[in-house]
Amino acid sequence: MAIEVVVPRLGWSMDEGTFGEWLKRDGEFVKAGQALFVLEGEKSAQDIESFDQGILRIPADAPRPGDTVKVGQVLAFLVQDGEAAPFDLAGAATGTGADGAKPPATAAAESSRKKSQQVAAGAAPKTEPAQTACVKASPRARRRAVQMGVDLTTLRGSGRTGRIRERDVLNAGAKQQPAASISGPINTGGAQRTLAVSRLRQTLAARMLAGANETAPVTLTMRCDATNLVSLRAQFRAAGSDDQIVPDYNDIIVKLTAVALERHPIMTAHWTDREIVFAAGMHLAVAVDTDAGLVAPVVRDVNRLTLRQVAEQIRVLAGRAREGELSADEMQHGVFTITNLGAFGVDAFTPIINLPQVAILGVGTITREPAVVDDQIVARDRLTLSLTFDHRVVDGAPAARFLKDLRQGIEQPGAWLVP
Repeated sequence: MAIEVVVPRLGWSMDEGTFGEWLKRDGEFVKAGQALFVLEGEKSAQDIESFDQGILRIPADAPRPGDTVKVGQVLAFLVQDGEAAPFDLAGAATGTGADGAKPPATAAAESSRKKSQQVAAGAAPKTEPAQTACVKASPRARRRAVQMGVDLTTLRGSGRTGRIRERDVLNAGAKQQPAASISGPINTGGAQRTLAVSRLRQTLAARMLAGANETAPVTLTMRCDATNLVSLRAQFRAAGSDDQIVPDYNDIIVKLTAVALERHPIMTAHWTDREIVFAAGMHLAVAVDTDAGLVAPVVRDVNRLTLRQVAEQIRVLAGRAREGELSADEMQHGVFTITNLGAFGVDAFTPIINLPQVAILGVGTITREPAVVDDQIVARDRLTLSLTFDHRVVDGAPAARFLKDLRQGIEQPGAWLVP
């Protein structure tokens, strides 16, 4: 009996996604656990694996790269040796035609049988080389290559181990196409210029709008003396080695935030119509800027990790985010979000709550400026924190106490980082 290949649900709120590409060809034998196709959900593209084995049969009206597909939609079938796909049976007559030709169902069955026999005998089916099977590329890069008509085999990837990233495809497309049509979705006509809205941007827009309209947001800002934080970071760099990840400012602040949140658990709760629910784990979301848009992968159990482990996990998640390879699970169950615009020279800003979380911390740039210490004007490193919280759950005073404690941790990081 033919097995349906359907669109899975990548996240609890997902109703539809974008089809990326097939990673196996029609008539190719597929084993359980092998990647079948690429599906882009709300914030990431993933290789979807097969739960069963059989010969892949793709109907002529199957989705093309970029098409919108519904959760549960049937994309193709897995059939056994000698078995015809349902779409072949539905459109084919039995027996042979007047010209003696075999009907599609019979031809398909025989073709599938031959391919299956080749696999059973240890010989690979005779199929044309698949570009996607022999090139290391992120799912987002593969989809962009299809859209732009870029041959992945001609590119050298800038990712780890030479993996091709979306930016590599965009750069290649810029060299072979006119500037007005570099990325496909951009169109110009006279003075008008438009940019197609991606699924990620649609999701971001909906969530940001909900964070602003479905909460009672209030933002507090507080200045910190970051001199000791800068000194600690310098010590890490001086003592670091080539084979070790050196924690940066954001890594340290993420770890310090977890310590402060343990003292103020209300900041990790979330609102429901009937009750306030406290978080079961210290899972912090860290905002990452990517070519496709903003994503916030989640670092699990930050309170149980060492600072170096936090830094390692953030590097891994950020790398996967920029290559469009985050799984849905890696972006779920966060209880608090940290977004850092310090690298762009931003002093303070108003971050938007990432529902259903109750608060988000914005981190500004570190600046060297004069300060009064013991009645003396001295140079100190200064940092501004911006905390947006949902006033339905947290009042101003508890939020201010949390921010005050976090400031103390930033000003005396060494004492806070000792278990």
